[in-house]
Amino acid sequence: MSPATWPRGSPLAERLLVVDPRCDCTAEKTVGDLAAFVRAGDVVVVNDAATLPASLRGRTSNGEPVEARLLASRDGSWRAVLFGTGVWRTRTEDRAPPPQVREGDVLTFGETLRARVDAVSHVSDRLVTLRFDAQGDRFWSALYHEGRPVQYSYVARPLSLWHVQTPFAARPWSSEMPSAARPLAWDLVLAIRAKGARIVSITHAAGLSSTGDATLDAALPLRESYEVPATTAEAITAARASGGRVIAVGTTVVRALESAAVQGRGDGTSAGGGVVERESTVIAGGGDTELVVASGHALRAADALFTGMHEPGTSHDALLQAFAPRELLLRAFELAERGGFLGHEFGDSMLVGAGLLAS
Repeated sequence: MSPATWPRGSPLAERLLVVDPRCDCTAEKTVGDLAAFVRAGDVVVVNDAATLPASLRGRTSNGEPVEARLLASRDGSWRAVLFGTGVWRTRTEDRAPPPQVREGDVLTFGETLRARVDAVSHVSDRLVTLRFDAQGDRFWSALYHEGRPVQYSYVARPLSLWHVQTPFAARPWSSEMPSAARPLAWDLVLAIRAKGARIVSITHAAGLSSTGDATLDAALPLRESYEVPATTAEAITAARASGGRVIAVGTTVVRALESAAVQGRGDGTSAGGGVVERESTVIAGGGDTELVVASGHALRAADALFTGMHEPGTSHDALLQAFAPRELLLRAFELAERGGFLGHEFGDSMLVGAGLLAS
């Protein structure tokens, strides 16, 4: 599938492929049609994480060039993936490996930011823990001065930070844009609310989609932080009680909600064939999650998923298989590819869930 190479000017006119495992069928729509699939009493959950300028270019203490792409922050330190020489115009998998670093080494980024290597992962020496010398406001000021958005070679030209923010962006948590919500323009938000549905948020630190390291890529998604506000947990509980559905906007929302769900009782069947615990409860709070949602996962919180186009074999595609059988998703992807749908963060969208096209 060809990638979209730049943000497009009319998000509501972008294409939407609706996939319904109940009828084993698909339909081609536009993003502007999304409100037609929402009912009164539904809850639409978005990720309100803002995208960080997570790409930092600098040098090791030996003067070797290095790029650090920041992941999650924890206890004042940051996990990061290191890259060697090259720029975003080079495909990630073709980038030079980073220079070898050891615990205690110092990396310098521009004139205002320095970090000590606190640890090197046993999984890959590209994955490190950094502790920056600046803290608080000084750190954030330096990060936004030195950092740039993470971007990939298929994008036509350098991205500004505002290109990679969704309409709901708030706290700066994400390494890359939680892009599923990108096309949800204000007119569409109003149309969804007019149907009697609620739009609520979680915060989830969306990580990197590619690291240039086959071992690390196979382990994606890595541990990521999330937070579910009390108002969101209460809205989901109310929707469950009234027979409403929970529509997750993005795979990060699914990971957050499923991580925050406490198993209840029930004997329903999920769109992908797993058991749905209809009395399960989403608990307010947060933490770090290593949950991998895939085929066979019994969905406890999410009933449908609005997301981008995800190629077979990726971790995002594996998550889709909790909502619909793999065979149907493969047919849907082939249909989208033949029809010229565009992929990646500025691409077209899918809506997957049981009963969307047939009750």
